[in-house]
Amino acid sequence: MKTNSPLQWLTSREGIYYLLLALLLVVVLPLLLDPFRLNMVGKYLTYAFAAIGLVMCWGKAGILSLGQGVFFGLGGYCMAMFLKLEASTPEATKNQSTPGIPDFMDWNQITELPGFWQPFHSFSFTLIAVIAVPVLLAFIIGVAMFKRRVGGVYFAIITQAIAAILTILIIGQQGLTGGVNGITDLQTLMGWNIRTDMAKTTLYFVCVGLLFLCLLVARHVQNAKLGRILVAMRDQENRVRFSGYDVASFKVFVFCLAAGLAGIGGALFTLQVGFMSPSFVGIVPSIEMVVFCALGGRYSLLGGVYGALLVNAAKSGFSESFPELWPYAMGALFIGVVLAFPNGLAGLYERYIMPLEKRLPVIGKYLDKDKPAPQAPPVVSDQLSAEKP
Repeated sequence: MKTNSPLQWLTSREGIYYLLLALLLVVVLPLLLDPFRLNMVGKYLTYAFAAIGLVMCWGKAGILSLGQGVFFGLGGYCMAMFLKLEASTPEATKNQSTPGIPDFMDWNQITELPGFWQPFHSFSFTLIAVIAVPVLLAFIIGVAMFKRRVGGVYFAIITQAIAAILTILIIGQQGLTGGVNGITDLQTLMGWNIRTDMAKTTLYFVCVGLLFLCLLVARHVQNAKLGRILVAMRDQENRVRFSGYDVASFKVFVFCLAAGLAGIGGALFTLQVGFMSPSFVGIVPSIEMVVFCALGGRYSLLGGVYGALLVNAAKSGFSESFPELWPYAMGALFIGVVLAFPNGLAGLYERYIMPLEKRLPVIGKYLDKDKPAPQAPPVVSDQLSAEKP
């Protein structure tokens, strides 16, 4: 439903869903949880950025990427490089053989800071790189694949292979990347201690604010004509191509958008937990991110957020209560979700909860005002053909 003002949108059904999520994240959880648990929720929310990107890429455009962890990890490594350089001043590393470089470089007999590390002395450059580096890699991959009309399962396999390659590369270049341990012992951001409870709480609210900003950006893309093109491309790619649209360019765009969102999440993850390692880059985390999206509902932006929260909370709960059995419990959860409600929590809500809402006298009457006038469902690709000048 289109609304004429932000206030009208906030009082619509969709706006109320956003307000409820904001109430949960900004008011309820900070009041109920201690700083340690709130920091864990903040870590879960960083995965929601990748899930939102997958909703746009997979749910809206039909492009399944099994390498979202690559972009999440690149954003995280960019932030970790800045934080590590800040912690590696000559005074702080005076006991090393070569003061002024990260400790893992000194352990690997590297005597000079590599050239590609030098720009990360600048915080402004780092903020740009957090988004630009993942987007640049996504652009290269997208142009190489989509211009050749590589898609479907072949594209998914290729992105999975890229995740494996990048993990091997990071581990193999131990002197430049920290190897299997990653970049650790990150304590300060511009002189601000990020390991205190107050800092963790502040970073949590920063993460929530950026999450809603990314949600609104994704929603804007989804509701614009570009969003209708993506949906038409997902359902009838050849008809969109024959209508005169450059399908490859739209695929590259949405793939880059998903990469940029994942990069932001990776940078916030590094700030929340204080390190970044290749274990967050490879195949397993990439598949888990797809599961977040599938559980929440791959057609729903808010579903991606709830999916990331619930899966990670269940993962933490299982691992704390059943340390030996939690992988099996998580596997059973994933299988059950796919079999019981393949459209995720959003589909379950639409099927069972929304009809109950309409039966309630007050709520049903209020929600009816959001219902558009009955009309025949349009064929999206035909509609796009009519709109094209």
